[in-house]
Parts: sequence; structure tokens; C-alpha cells
Amino acid sequence: MLALIVLLPLAAFLAILLGAPARLTSIGAAALNLALALYAATSWHCTCWAFSVPVLAKPAINLAFGFPDGMSVVMVLLTAIVTLAAVLSGKAPQGREALYYGSSLLLSGGALGAFAATDMFFFYAFHELALIPTFLMIGILGRGNRRAAAWKITIYLGLGSIVLLAGLVWLAALSGTFDMGKMVAAAGSIDPAAQKGIAGLLIVGFGTLISLFPFHSWAAPAYASAPAPIAMLHAGVLKKFGLYGLLRLAIPLVPEGLQGWLNPLLFLLLGNILWVGYVTVSQKRLDLLLGNSSVMHMGYIFLAVAALIAFPENPLARSAAIVLMFAHGISIALLFGLADRIERSTGSIDLEDLGGLAKSAPAMAFMFGIAAMASIGLPGLANFAGEVLVFLSAFKSYNGTSGLAPVQIACILSIWGVVISAVYMLRAYRNIFQGPSSALTASAPDISLADRIPALLLIIVLFAVGLYPNLLLNLLK
Repeated sequence: MLALIVLLPLAAFLAILLGAPARLTSIGAAALNLALALYAATSWHCTCWAFSVPVLAKPAINLAFGFPDGMSVVMVLLTAIVTLAAVLSGKAPQGREALYYGSSLLLSGGALGAFAATDMFFFYAFHELALIPTFLMIGILGRGNRRAAAWKITIYLGLGSIVLLAGLVWLAALSGTFDMGKMVAAAGSIDPAAQKGIAGLLIVGFGTLISLFPFHSWAAPAYASAPAPIAMLHAGVLKKFGLYGLLRLAIPLVPEGLQGWLNPLLFLLLGNILWVGYVTVSQKRLDLLLGNSSVMHMGYIFLAVAALIAFPENPLARSAAIVLMFAHGISIALLFGLADRIERSTGSIDLEDLGGLAKSAPAMAFMFGIAAMASIGLPGLANFAGEVLVFLSAFKSYNGTSGLAPVQIACILSIWGVVISAVYMLRAYRNIFQGPSSALTASAPDISLADRIPALLLIIVLFAVGLYPNLLLNLLK
């Protein structure tokens, strides 16, 4: 049945290419996939979700899907939720409906395949498949300096994928298999002398895909130029592939090698939180602000990963990273969806051109306010639960007699990022929705009923996980 979840968006993509109604087909496929993902979350232990078809005998490569643990379930659920919100959001250019909706489904199918794959070859291949519509949609249907943004993301992620491939092939060669379950089961068999080299390749490869500082400069221009569904799906879902890969493969297979890179990783994640945070404060356009904000918040998830590297027996770090991955995916998708609606209503997302939009669009102001508060980490919303778990995980192994460990020092410094987030997000909200109305906002229409549906879907998820984090934590036991 898991193969159905992965292949359904791809089948709908082919149906659209063959002439099926693009919007209706994409919404139907996304809604059905969300229903299947919700069912999977309640029954993922069942062997009915496993699927495997031999593709190559030597080396043994199988088109295999499964739920090795709850992390895969959470990531599949995140993808399904954001996919439905993405295809319901945005507005396809006249005559480009097939490209617009088909690309969204192709990206979703690639992400689902990567998160569900249990064979390393297809784990990598599905992610690369998802990058194709990202590049094309930015270059063809993007806005602003879209061609430069498309080339930049192509070069950065292409080079990152090559470095990642080298690390994965090295892992497979030493493990003697592409089966990720067998590789993890045999963890500890890799020579510690090779682990540091493999770990370095994986950090750079996965880190580039995640927008780890200083490999991050592709992200904000790409998201600012991308059509709304692509920005929602890439920032909300696909960028989590690198974090998923570190948790799924790197930490179990090369733990000693990662420990050798721990201090550089802590320095880089602080670059995400503090350096990129201050860059975000200086932004004058909402799309660039949100793009840099997304990069900044990756630093907090890397902090949980670093805590797990430093203290492998840490019971909180893995769950903290996964909960915050999910929460950030939902909140940033909501923000990008609403930013697109603001631009369609006013014709601009330049913060200096806006103001007083809450007078003519109170519903939009309310929804954007919730999304902004989630991004800041307001209690009761999912991001707060994730960030608190991250901070607690960093201090879970604290020993007062030996003083602060490097992870704990990094955690203390990273808390300043919460203040930075509040500064740029509250200022953006004030500039857009409060104060006197501008010529662009005085008669701007409020968010339509059709656009409220995807926003409400994401808001409900943010409150549900924020008020009851065990919805996710129970899957991760």
C-alpha cells in the first residue's frame, strides 16, 4: 500500500500530461494521498505497507518502500498535508495549468519516494527526481530574476548531490549492500578511519541540500522566485530530505566520524541561526524575508542533530529534530501560501509598499498572524513544541561537575535567535497589516474562501501538534 502513496502523485502527473483536468486531478490525488497517509499513521506497524520489487541482481537493487520507524511516517504525513495545501493554493498562469499542477505532483511524488524508500539507490534517485520540477518551475513560471535563481539552485544542489552521492556510494561499498535496513543493522562494521571522510561528505552533501551555512545562499532567491506551490513544497518538505538522511543513515552508520566534525557543525549551525537571522532582519521584501527565515530555522534542527551526535543515548534529540522538521514544514508552507495571496491582492510584497492591509483584509491578517506567531515559537503552536524539545535535548546530558559541553554553549547562543525571529516577523506583520493604508492596500480584497481552505488546514495542524505534541511523539516511540 505504501507504493500506492508514492506512485499516486506520479500517476496523476502522467494523467495531466495526457489531458486530464489539471487542477481537479491534482486536488483529487492529493486529497486521496492525505487520507492514505492518515491511515498509515494509525497502522504503520502492519506489514501490508512494505513493498519490494527486484530491479537489478548484482549489485542487488530493489524498488523497495517501507516504514522502518515512525520518522518515515511523520515525513510522509508532512508531505501529504503540504501537498494538498500547495495544490489548493496559488493560481496557475493561463495556459500553463498542466505544468503548474503537474510539477507540484512530481515534486510531491519524489519527496514521498525519498522518505519511503528503504533502498539507498532509490532514496537518492527519488530526491533527484523531485529537483527537476523545482528547477523548471522557477526558471519558467517564476518571478523576478527567475533565470538567475534557477541556475543558482541548480548549480548548488547539483554540486551538493554529487558530493552526497560520493558519500553514499562509499557507504554502500563498505557495507556491501544498498538495503538501508541491513546497513543500519550492521552499524559498527565501518572502519573508524573511513568514518570521518564519509561523515564529511555527508555533512557537505546533505548540508547543501538543507541550506546549512555557508552553503545556503541558493535558498532565499530560489524561494522568492518560485511559484507558491513549489516554494511551499520545497521549503516545507523537500529541504527536510537532508535532515532525514542524516538521521536515517549518517548518525547510525558513521557516529564516530560525525563526532570528529561536531565542533565545526556547531559553528556552522550558529551561522544559520545568528548570521542568517540578522540577514533576515535586513530584508525589505516578504518573499526574501521568508526564504532567509527558512534557512535560519534549519539551524535549530541541526542543533538537535548535533545533540544526538554528541550524546548518542540522548532520548530527546531525535524526537526533537523530527517534531521541529514537521512543525517548520507546516508553518513555512503556510507563510509562503499567504505571501502569494498578499501579492495577488496588492500586486506587491515589498514591505515599504504595503501597510494597513488588516483594514481591508482582516481574515488574511488573522491567518498571517497565526503563521507568524508559529514561526516565532508562540506556545500552543507546533514550532514551540519542537524548539522546546530541541533546547531540552541539548541539556539532557548536562553534568554540572564537568561544566558546559560545546553543544550546550551553542544552545545558549542559539536562544538569541528567538529574539531575532520575533524582530523580523513582528516588523513584517506591522509593515504589512498595521498603520495607514497605502494605495495598494486600501481596496485590496480579503482572502477568498477557496484560499482559506488550505490555510485553515495548515493552521489546524499547527494547533493540533502544538497543543498535543504526542500526536507525533507517539509515532516516534
